[in-house]
Amino acid sequence: MPAPDVWVAAFQDGATDAVLGRFYRWAATSGLEILIWILGGLLVIRCIRWFAERYAARAEAQFHTSDLIVQTEDTKHRRALVDVVAWTLIVAVGIIVIIRILVIFGIPITGLTGPGAVIGAALGFGAQRVVQDVLAGFFVVAEKQYGYGDVVSLTVTGNGLAEGTVEDVTLRMTKLRTAEGEVITVPNGQIVKATNLSKDWARAVIDVPVPSEADIALVNETLGRVGEDFYHNPHWHDLLLDAPSPLGVTNLELDSVTVRVVTRTLPGKQFDVSRALRVKIVQSLAREGITVAPGHQIRSGGGPPATHTDQVARGDDE
Repeated sequence: MPAPDVWVAAFQDGATDAVLGRFYRWAATSGLEILIWILGGLLVIRCIRWFAERYAARAEAQFHTSDLIVQTEDTKHRRALVDVVAWTLIVAVGIIVIIRILVIFGIPITGLTGPGAVIGAALGFGAQRVVQDVLAGFFVVAEKQYGYGDVVSLTVTGNGLAEGTVEDVTLRMTKLRTAEGEVITVPNGQIVKATNLSKDWARAVIDVPVPSEADIALVNETLGRVGEDFYHNPHWHDLLLDAPSPLGVTNLELDSVTVRVVTRTLPGKQFDVSRALRVKIVQSLAREGITVAPGHQIRSGGGPPATHTDQVARGDDE
């Protein structure tokens, strides 16, 4: 129980003023310094984010005003690198502000070595996945595995599959936008295999199953003609690196024969080309009296499904 003289001192005249005076002095010195550090840190973080967003907006504007159909690999890599650097600087600013506040409160940093080692060991077990994500993200960016705007297929832990267009890459995670508009967030440490479908160039592969009694020579001739007409179509010519051409028979079944057509395209454009080329193939084969083998459908190398908007933009509904 407090001594009687302590109670007396607490209720003496001017005790409240003394406490308030000490608080005002602390607020005008240490408190103000803490506030300045916090506001300064927030301002620096805001500036970092503003510069990163400004760079992204300028890159998008330059791309849309240029004659390029797809972004270059260097542009995609630089944008991913800017996002990673901005994220790293923000974390560094946060750590500096926290350390400075501890110093202002008079907490010796050297005295935190022991508790910090214990906390670090605990975090090492509890947050090892975060460390794994950061290390994996570093190699994703450093090795230019993929960047902003790339179409990728990621195999994640547990044999899961995440496919879409890269919208954001940081040291910890990758964000993908699917063809249905969904956003998938994948921690980098859980990526087992990354398949970049838009690196430098892409290939559209279309498998055409025809009845086994069909004239294969006529099928190859028709497919070659379709490829040449498709290549010289002004709407598709700029997306193609070479003319679609048949490779011949790739599969034999009792009731069908599969003929494969391939062509190289600009990065990420193989899906649009495949969808449009399938339509032209079906129409041309039908004019020759050749239909797709019963129970089969013309398959391509995969990709997001076409929407009605895509079809209208390509002119498939004509």
